Amino acid sequence: MQVLIVGSGGREHALAWGVSRSPRLGKLYAYPGNAGIAQIAEIPPLPGDEIGTLADFAKGAGIDLTIVGPEVPLDHGIVDEFRRRDLVIFGPTKDAARLETSKAFAKELMIASGVPTAEYGVFDDFNAAWRYASNHRLPLVVKADGLAGGKGALICETPAKLEKALNAMLHKGTFGRAGSTVVIEEFMEGEEASLFVLADGNGGTTILGSAQDYKRVGEGDTGPNTGGMGACSPLSSLGAAAVDGVMETIVHPVLKAVAEAGHPYTGMLYVGLMLTKDGPKVVEFNCRFGDPESQVIIPRIADDLLMLLYASATGYLPVDRVNLTAKNAVCVIMASGGYPGNYETGKPITGIGEDDFASVVFHAGTTLKEGQLVTNGGRVLGVTGMGATVRAATFNAYRRAESIHFEDAYLRTDIAWRELERLNGDKTENGKKKRRR
Repeated sequence: MQVLIVGSGGREHALAWGVSRSPRLGKLYAYPGNAGIAQIAEIPPLPGDEIGTLADFAKGAGIDLTIVGPEVPLDHGIVDEFRRRDLVIFGPTKDAARLETSKAFAKELMIASGVPTAEYGVFDDFNAAWRYASNHRLPLVVKADGLAGGKGALICETPAKLEKALNAMLHKGTFGRAGSTVVIEEFMEGEEASLFVLADGNGGTTILGSAQDYKRVGEGDTGPNTGGMGACSPLSSLGAAAVDGVMETIVHPVLKAVAEAGHPYTGMLYVGLMLTKDGPKVVEFNCRFGDPESQVIIPRIADDLLMLLYASATGYLPVDRVNLTAKNAVCVIMASGGYPGNYETGKPITGIGEDDFASVVFHAGTTLKEGQLVTNGGRVLGVTGMGATVRAATFNAYRRAESIHFEDAYLRTDIAWRELERLNGDKTENGKKKRRR
């Protein structure tokens, strides 16, 4: 099979890594790619990443399957355009992807379907939003309705923080059009978890696995949200019985509702959950693989990832669960100093070395400059460790990360602390000092 992967981050490197292991793979292309992806896929010299350009390339190159990594092309209708040209593509249509691209749409659909989620209100006017919030107990969560790169959810514990969040989105336009409408939600107490499910548009689903993302930049889950500073899989607090419950009460009702609205859902459904005392409730949906969750889910898949994605895209998923290895996986993100604020790029990277059975490095913000691997983004590398226990996987991730160097590199030192504490009784030291080298 000829395959094209759309995207340039750690998620896309993990997808390329997983797909490259399929015996059915003939030629693998990726665009725009990164320095790591270029080691296992051909980066075609295209003039840009416009949907028409990508579709023209896929048609001309005889691509059998296009895999969409990031959310923005989905929002721009890449799946719709490829299907109009009779090209097979993995991902939901623009209308189905509204589960991610519009928080308000997703909330309305969940309430109508009886799916457990937080109480909410939707506003595009500051005064109306303030009146609603004033009648509800703090803390509240203010979310940009549209895509905000994983950074558009602000927890407001005080009236001052609430006013600042609403002012930033509705008056200052901090998140652009994405924040011109806001969703205000009750704050849900509990532990966050994610479930990843493939859908084929005909009622078929395949459970890939569970993971937990560590989104805050600081140790002990402090500081601003990021695109993700690390992840671990599997998640002991989301066992088989709990997963079955989520499929029954959340996944199947939502997929049914989207299909009944005329938009059968194909591709990845990422279910962001809060494990509350009243059971799992939906925090959000994403319509693609998570990042960095993909860097811990994909290395655990024992089945042929390429054929699973192809089955999803063509309307027939043959199994309801994938076969997973017995290993745990922990991913630690190495970021540029200053991320998620201002940071510099172009810093030489050394010490990555070779992957082995215990660890693999996924490139995110990297590029080659005059033959030298250099930083090219806020999140630079995802270092995934694997092991028979979460303790072993964590050790292997940090052991590998210690060998990698670039100026002002930053990583959290407490990724997977919840699993370590719960499963091993470890009292992880969640210190506040940022770790730099």
